[in-house]
Amino acid sequence: MNLRLWLVSIVGLALLVTAPFVGRRDESNPGTQYNIGMGAARPMEDTVPDIDRLMATVSTIAHDSMMGRQVGSEMNGVVAQWLTDALGDLGIAPAAEDYQVPFKWDGGSGTNVLGRIRGSEGISLIVLTAHFDHVGVRKGEIFNGADDNASGTAAVLEIARLLVDRPPAADVLVAFLDAEEVGLQGARALVSDPPAPFPESTLNVNLDMVARSGGTLWAAGAHHTPELRPILETVSANAPLTLRLGHDRPDAPEGDDWTSSSDHGSFHEAGIPFVYFGVEDHRDYHRPTDDVEQIVPAEFDAAVATVYAAIRALDAALPLLTTSSR
Repeated sequence: MNLRLWLVSIVGLALLVTAPFVGRRDESNPGTQYNIGMGAARPMEDTVPDIDRLMATVSTIAHDSMMGRQVGSEMNGVVAQWLTDALGDLGIAPAAEDYQVPFKWDGGSGTNVLGRIRGSEGISLIVLTAHFDHVGVRKGEIFNGADDNASGTAAVLEIARLLVDRPPAADVLVAFLDAEEVGLQGARALVSDPPAPFPESTLNVNLDMVARSGGTLWAAGAHHTPELRPILETVSANAPLTLRLGHDRPDAPEGDDWTSSSDHGSFHEAGIPFVYFGVEDHRDYHRPTDDVEQIVPAEFDAAVATVYAAIRALDAALPLLTTSSR
């Protein structure tokens, strides 16, 4: 089955499986249990990730000219402005007074870039996150961070485009976060001072290193929120790559629990359920060789399509999913 047909079929299947979660919202009227904003007269066949656009975004963000995007650097600011312009071009409104929200911590300052997509119901909130900073230049070598995390940044931007075209039920806060590499500072700033209070039914979906899967993408978070498991397993069953659940148990061997390994950790600390999509560390992780040329476009495309299908399925299960989990 090709990727386009898979995405159409898996979203429909995911909604059928998650219907019991959603159905408890209004058992007296099963015909109006959910609205994922797809539109009965509008087929989803054109609503798939565009790999050319994904690769072009990674190539821009992870270019040598961006000098590794270290927080506080001039080129980190250039990337923040590029993402600001990209959200504006998609017609996504700023989540605060402006797209760019500066923040400070004891060790420095950074800037998050935040936009908001209004859902058809707006009862729940999905906070869709990816960090755009990387580690800069070390000993004269540029660390471009194509997978870490230009890939997640590009994927969030592409998924945002798809959600604008087919609005979900939940509102979506599109959050490009800064200063992840120095202690999740952008995520901590967002969680402690969001542009608007997070509703009780809030879910974080975080993407960090999603391009170089080698055929296997991981989804962490179901250990902490068991209601996530059947939803993600449904997506996994027919995904164009291997989607595995795990890396979220506190009793895992050292380094195998990813609960606090990226920006979703800040949401978890605040009691907000999360799903983290990422790959195992590869040979170029935090090395100057993490370049766009190392990305296999077909793997990247499959990963983003899988994450997008999961977001559609998770959206269909809100708000009961997160309300019952906190």
